[in-house]
Amino acid sequence: MYKQNLRACFSALFLFAAAFPAWAGEPVMVAGIPLDFILFAMTLLGVALFHDHTLHVGLTGMVTITLYKLLFTGFKAGEGLAGLATHFQHEWVILANLLCLLMGFALLSRHFEKSHVPVILPRYLPSDWKGGFVLLIMVFVLSSFLDNIAAALIGGAMAHQLFRGKVHIGYLAGIVAASNAGGSGSVVGDTTTTMMWIDGVSPLDVVHAYVAACTALIVTAYIAAKQQHAYSPIIKGARESLKVDKSRLGIVVLILTCAMITNIVVNWKYKALADHFPFIGVAVWVAIFVSVPIRRPDWSLLPETFKGSIFLLSLVTCASMMPVEQLPPASALAALSLGFVSAIFDNIPLTALALKQGGYDWGVLAYAVGFGGSMVWFGSSAGVALSNMYPEAKSVARWLRQGWHVAIAYVVGFAVLFFTLGWHPHDPHKTAQTTSSAKVEVTASEASTSTR
Repeated sequence: MYKQNLRACFSALFLFAAAFPAWAGEPVMVAGIPLDFILFAMTLLGVALFHDHTLHVGLTGMVTITLYKLLFTGFKAGEGLAGLATHFQHEWVILANLLCLLMGFALLSRHFEKSHVPVILPRYLPSDWKGGFVLLIMVFVLSSFLDNIAAALIGGAMAHQLFRGKVHIGYLAGIVAASNAGGSGSVVGDTTTTMMWIDGVSPLDVVHAYVAACTALIVTAYIAAKQQHAYSPIIKGARESLKVDKSRLGIVVLILTCAMITNIVVNWKYKALADHFPFIGVAVWVAIFVSVPIRRPDWSLLPETFKGSIFLLSLVTCASMMPVEQLPPASALAALSLGFVSAIFDNIPLTALALKQGGYDWGVLAYAVGFGGSMVWFGSSAGVALSNMYPEAKSVARWLRQGWHVAIAYVVGFAVLFFTLGWHPHDPHKTAQTTSSAKVEVTASEASTSTR
């Protein structure tokens, strides 16, 4: 019934769009806020409220915003269908790269899981509360080179084994926080930082997020480990006969190496081509296919991963159509606030908005939208994934009451980063490139005129 209603809604919207011409002009304002942002906020609110229908909510929001832009405001690239086509001509490489990486990293994560490393690691943990503390450190490290969702799920699986299924909500919050913290300073550790990387932000411009992330990790890991030890102490029982599958571990290294090398070569040697083809995503899939004869990937993951990826891409597409020139200017306070906002709204579209607006310190932003999403269970994809493994975590009240240390750790980490390294905003890299190209064209034109 829901899908039938959704199709009927889409049909009505498209018929409405076809029946009326585009009235491109000033945006519709509601209480001084452009309607674009209100529609986007309603989409994010729908995602937060209807977790079982996130794909439908995301696609409905994308279609609604697209039709609004077609009918009333037009796009930054132009009006009507021509403006929409030009808009996607500019955005398709980012979307294609993101789709390839999300799908590819799902297979990479399963390779790592089947390497037996997650099962063998608990052998080396201390037996008291420090075992839970070290486990969160492991999740942090894993997330620096695996997707944060995979790191959270691996951490959840290890915790289930170590604590005989009795895992404290505060410790679950700690696992999500550790996975989001570990990915915040690495362009292959979190979807948000991967988006920055694809968009042209240097990996070196986000790495200082680890100053805040490490601080926040220590705070939340200490408290969460104490909570877990009092609730259910650690019980180790890893099977001694298991050995690391070095072939699968080698495949993980191969895929990550291909992605990193491709990004470095393209952005340093062939910068002009980076906006015309999804080189990074294609490199990941070349590595996956090359490694098939060694170890077969778990292809059964792809259908569900594809649905989740399309949902995220729908939100990124919505964010790409927002009039960011009407947002408040980027600042340290704005970045701090986005961290709290990401606890309620998904951090993927928030990152897309910030990238489009530009002018942020990318390391500070990466930490804010990454770790900030840990404060509520549905604030990050890692939290949603882990809550599917532990349904008792799907309570905002219990998460806030027992995982209170995550919010404190977020503020402490942000303060340490700000007061040690300060706020160093980067120029809007896309705008800077466009301006530079324009200057070259003008100079060439002037030179040609003078020679005549």
